[in-house]
Order: sequence, then structure tokens, then C-alpha cells
Amino acid sequence: MVRRARYIYVLGVLFVLIAAGQSALKIVDGGAVLEAVIDFVLIAFPGVLLLFVGRWLVRTQLDPILYPRIVFWCLAGVCVMFVFVILRAVHPGVETPFSFGTRAIALSIGSIAGLGIGIHEARALTRERELHRRNEELQRVKRTLERRNAELARTRMELEEANARLQESNERLEQFAYAASHDLREPLRMVTKYLELLEERHVDEFDDDATEFTAYALDGARRMRTMIDDLLAYSRVESGGKPLETVDLGSVLEDALTDLQVRIEETDATVTSEDLPRVSGDPVQLRQLFQNLLSNAIEYTDDGSPRVDVSAHRDGTEWIVSVADDGIGIARDDQRRIFEIFKRLHSDDEHAGSGIGLALCQRIVERHGGEIRVDSEPGHGSTFSFTVPAVEA
Repeated sequence: MVRRARYIYVLGVLFVLIAAGQSALKIVDGGAVLEAVIDFVLIAFPGVLLLFVGRWLVRTQLDPILYPRIVFWCLAGVCVMFVFVILRAVHPGVETPFSFGTRAIALSIGSIAGLGIGIHEARALTRERELHRRNEELQRVKRTLERRNAELARTRMELEEANARLQESNERLEQFAYAASHDLREPLRMVTKYLELLEERHVDEFDDDATEFTAYALDGARRMRTMIDDLLAYSRVESGGKPLETVDLGSVLEDALTDLQVRIEETDATVTSEDLPRVSGDPVQLRQLFQNLLSNAIEYTDDGSPRVDVSAHRDGTEWIVSVADDGIGIARDDQRRIFEIFKRLHSDDEHAGSGIGLALCQRIVERHGGEIRVDSEPGHGSTFSFTVPAVEA
């Protein structure tokens, strides 16, 4: 950048030298010192101005490539004034010729005019080039955005196709689970029935081993039937669900407690609840959700009478419903696993169950557009919380 500015420096120094030479010659020839000083100032001023402009340009945003053009315009201004001086000198109607100092001053004025024109043109060209560069950058950004938009569009189409395939796969799995569980019920019912008949009619003929084996078989058949019924309910959450409607959770909880009345009396359990809100949901599935959560709260308890509390509080457009117990609790590492289908933390000898109940709860909550979670510590009980849409007034 500084190297290109030397053209302007050289031209400025040249004007200063010319001014100094002219003033010196005038003084040597016996001219007035004041006139010599005035000539020096008038002629040297463009040179000093060029030196200043040379230093100023390197601190501006002007393209250094344009510095020679500024010098060119300065010289063009000098040439124009030089032509003017020649024409005036040779004009027949002009009697008083220009002195050397007058001519030098005229040429200096031409250089200053050319300097102004050159700087103006350099600024215009610099802006033009900057606009052109920015336009090219914008074009590159535009092409990049268009390419990314195309990629996003392709990705979106791929995701939609994958989602459609996944939906079809889920529907086929639901149909398979429904068909399998439904078709297994009849042969299992026959096995259970004939085992019960065998136990009733030939119990006197059985020895201890036969009696024990028959009891094991009946117990396994009953547990298998429970698993099939739960699997059937799990597979029909979407297809068998009713449209969402305004539901009074308090009434739903009362129905669930009625279904569990025998179990509550057997365990001497205490279930308390505050006023529950009206929500948007499927009353049958919400009833089953409460049944599963309350049944687990009663089942997984320490010695003594289980205590369960049901509460709810508003959170924006949702209600958060909590079922808290004072049971055995759940370890932190197992709190996510319990919502997986057929995942059990205890054996049948410790606690009965199919391993589908909480998975069914999660699927019911997800069908209502909510989430379910558990907060628990071993030995300090568990609190299952789920969200359901609120009903706007």
C-alpha cells in the first residue's frame, strides 16, 4: 500500500522542488524577496498537499491499486493548465505574457483540481468494487442457502418417508400384538380349564408332586392370561381409544378406586386426594392409568398399611397429576427402565405383575400428548407424575 503511494509522494516533492528553484532564481536575479516567498508558497502548496494526501490515503479504505489513477488525474490537470498557458501565450490578442511563477501557479492549480477529481473517482471505484464484492458474497451466501434448503427439503422428505414407514410398522406391530394376544386367549383358556378339571376330578389320585406340579401349571397359566390381557390392552391404546373429551378426573379416580376396593380393603390401604380438575382425555384409558398407578402403589409397599396421595397442579396449558406412595421406592438407575415393556425389577415370588403396567401407563399418557416420570428414592416411596391437557373455560 505504501509502495503505491510513492507516486503521489514523488509528484508532491517535485512541486516543492520546483517552488524552491523558482523562488531561489527570483532572489538571485534581484527580485523582491516577498514576491519570491509568495511564489514559493503558492507553488509549494500543491506539493505539500500531495505529500499530506499520500499519507492520508494509506489510512483510508481506498483501493491502493487506484493510487496511480490519482497521480494520472493530477498530471492531467497539469497538462490542461499547460495547454491553457500555451494557448494564452500564443494568442495574438494577449499583450502581457505569463511569468514563470504565474505559469507554475497555474500548473499547481491544475494539479490540485486533478487531485480532487482523482480522489473522487477513486472513492467511486472503491465503492463500486466493494459493492461488487459484497454482491458476489451475497450471491455465494444465496447459493449456499439454496443448497442447504435443498438438502433440508430432501432430509425432510426422507424423514417423512421414514416416519410413514415407521407408522406402518407400528400399525403392523399393533395388529400382530392384538392378533397374537387375541388368538392365544382361547387355547390358554382351554389349558386353564382342563387343568382346573384335572385338579377337581383327580385330586384324590394325585401324590404331593402331582398336586404341586398342577398348582404351578395353573399359576403359570393365570399369569400368562394376565400378560396376554395386558398386552392386548397395550396394543389397542391407539386403535381402541376413544376420542378425547372433557373428563372430570375426580370421577375417574372414584371409578378406579371402586375397581380396587377389594384390594384396598385387603391391604388396609389409605388413598387420599384433593379436588382434581377437568381435563381433555379418554375416560376409559385414564381410569386404567389410575388403576395401574394405584395398584402399583399398594403392591410395592413395606410391611404395614399403604398410604397413597393423589394431587394435581396447573402448569400452563397442562395439569400435572401426581400419585405419591410411601412404598419401597425405586433406585435411580432403574427409574427409566421400569417404563419399558416386560421390564420387571422383582420376581413373581416377591411381587406379582406382568411387566406391562407402567409401559401401558406411558403409552396412555403419550396418546394424550403428555409425559410421565417418577421421582423416588429406595425406602422413601415413589411419586409418579403425568401431564394431561387442561380444558380451557
